[in-house]
Amino acid sequence: MENQIDRRQFVAQTTAGSVLLCMGAEAMAEESGSNRTDPLARTKPEAIGVDSSAVLAFVRAVEQKPGGMHSFMLLRHGKVAAEGWWSPYRPSAPHMLYSLSKSFTSTAVGLAVEAGLVRLEDPVTSYFPNALPDKVSDHLAAMRVKHLITMSTGHDKDATGPTTAQPQGDWVRGFLALPVEHEPGTKFVYNSAATYMLSAIVQSKTGKTVLEYLTPRLFDPLGIEGPTWETCPRGINTGGWGLSIKTEDIARFGQLYLQHGEWQGKQLVPRAWVGQATTKQVSNGDPAAESDWSQGYGYQFWRCRHNAFRGDGAFGQFCVVMPELDAVLAITSGVGDMQAILNAAWEHLLPGIQPETKAGSSGGPELSNALRTLSLATPAGKPDSPIAAKVSGRVFRFAQNAQRAETVSLKFDAAKCRYSLKDDKGERSLECKTDAWTDGTASLDGIASTKVSTRGAWTAEDTYTITQCFYETPYVQTLTLRFEGDQVTLTRKRNVGFGPTESPALVGKV
Repeated sequence: MENQIDRRQFVAQTTAGSVLLCMGAEAMAEESGSNRTDPLARTKPEAIGVDSSAVLAFVRAVEQKPGGMHSFMLLRHGKVAAEGWWSPYRPSAPHMLYSLSKSFTSTAVGLAVEAGLVRLEDPVTSYFPNALPDKVSDHLAAMRVKHLITMSTGHDKDATGPTTAQPQGDWVRGFLALPVEHEPGTKFVYNSAATYMLSAIVQSKTGKTVLEYLTPRLFDPLGIEGPTWETCPRGINTGGWGLSIKTEDIARFGQLYLQHGEWQGKQLVPRAWVGQATTKQVSNGDPAAESDWSQGYGYQFWRCRHNAFRGDGAFGQFCVVMPELDAVLAITSGVGDMQAILNAAWEHLLPGIQPETKAGSSGGPELSNALRTLSLATPAGKPDSPIAAKVSGRVFRFAQNAQRAETVSLKFDAAKCRYSLKDDKGERSLECKTDAWTDGTASLDGIASTKVSTRGAWTAEDTYTITQCFYETPYVQTLTLRFEGDQVTLTRKRNVGFGPTESPALVGKV
């Protein structure tokens, strides 16, 4: 479903001098001014025709399969009918969108088209005359902007890997140098590098990154504060991934598209563009299949079953718009089975959304209680162990290893633990409690000081298990430390990933 560049590969390929994150609203304050809008209105589900029992059934279903939900927000008639965050995820924290970013890049292209800066029929080569290969093939010459935005560039497979591997960090040149095996427009291939090229085109014509371009035109009017977007080594927003915003921000974006680009009486995005972007432009499979990845593709939006459309990203980042029900569903998660989330929405939410206001259902109080107590599942365990005092404070040293871990130690004090790991970047410590999440920072994929929330418990007399939730990302990492005599075995496993999710076990000795 998601042919996305691995974040670890992206970090490794990005040169030391490049900027990974570009701050949003604050950096553009001069141009955009203050356009902060009020929070979305909240109401009881039944007041806008939503059955509380249906929402509760959806929540229970996704907790069972696939698990790993981080947040959701259901809008009906522009109001929030239900919302929830699985602790330690929280409303105030942004979340990595991965390929849901593509729908925002598409919006930037639409605005540039309206401004007369970009045309869908323009040759891609016309924007980058100084980055072309010595010989421009007929297929490359035939590639238009419309082929980038509909994922029909003519490439035989996703071009992201070789594009981002360009030795000088010139991703545009890397993309244009690749063979184009098919006539553009004849083959759908999900291609994040194509979206990056759209970002590069917008920047070439506006002199601004997509983030800078969208801030006064989209983010500020929608009340989306502090968005961030990763950039390539040449300072171009990655386009196909890299945007981070909050769950409510996703919902606002979906509501904007539900309203055909209009927001609070102002047409932010051309109505015609919204219609084109969310209509099937190319086929991507058998529409009769029970799959939401074969219903057609628009301008960086997927068509869904039940006449809905969506933007989505790896591991379950969703902005689902249901025009016939006047509803929007925003979701963040960290799951491998994205279809299971949509299946649960179609099975449970759709029957519970009615044309008219409903009388109160018996599920209201139960839903409210369930939403207040949502939490990520963690391994069951105890706050203490007979060996805790013996291992407390001891430093275990690892032999040289590919993970570059040097030492680890645990220090126990009452019902909490101080976990310390030293690697080639220094020593970092985290506090772990059995009955509560504790915030801190840790390294994630080479990015130091990533926000994390941690819990720990003795899952056996000789085994202490730590859960690290990087709550601005889809990633949750489980560390297992098993003690035996004067040594410890440390294993690390991640909930989701583009490659292996479990690291080789490390053995440390006192």
